Amino acid sequence: MISETAKPAYLVDAYSDPVVVRIEGRASFLNSACLRDFMLQMLKSGKARFVIDFRGCTSMDSTFLGVLAGMALELRKLSPKGSLVLTRMGQRNLELVRNLGLHKLLTVDAAGEGASLGACDTPLDIGKRGELENARLVLEAHENLVSADESNRGKFQDVLIFMKNRVEKG
Repeated sequence: MISETAKPAYLVDAYSDPVVVRIEGRASFLNSACLRDFMLQMLKSGKARFVIDFRGCTSMDSTFLGVLAGMALELRKLSPKGSLVLTRMGQRNLELVRNLGLHKLLTVDAAGEGASLGACDTPLDIGKRGELENARLVLEAHENLVSADESNRGKFQDVLIFMKNRVEKG
């Protein structure tokens, strides 16, 4: 298990089918944009099946979960539909996914019984994003959570209002 203070990382196997992403450390608004960008690039190149390995994920925030919701929503639009499987999730992460209704959008294989995991030896460049770019990501992610499950609107109403104001101010 990765310590809570370890630098977070996303390790990927972009050549496997499904594409595999392994999370190491905390998945948060600080590092979710690179995952979203990577998955969108994979979609553009014709890849529509993803497995995300949570074994090394120490925690996650609502922005990260909103990025996953957005990807699941995009995959549902495809014909044939794509897939997003979350595997080897700890109890706390599994609880967060279920509390936000994401298990209705994607597949949860908490024990990892159905996953065939690739090498995952290529790290994504997390990089630094500007404040406005981060605000847009946070807003989009939380809008995705509301799209995934309308009951999330009340949970994130303050975040949505704050981020809309921040984005509008530029």
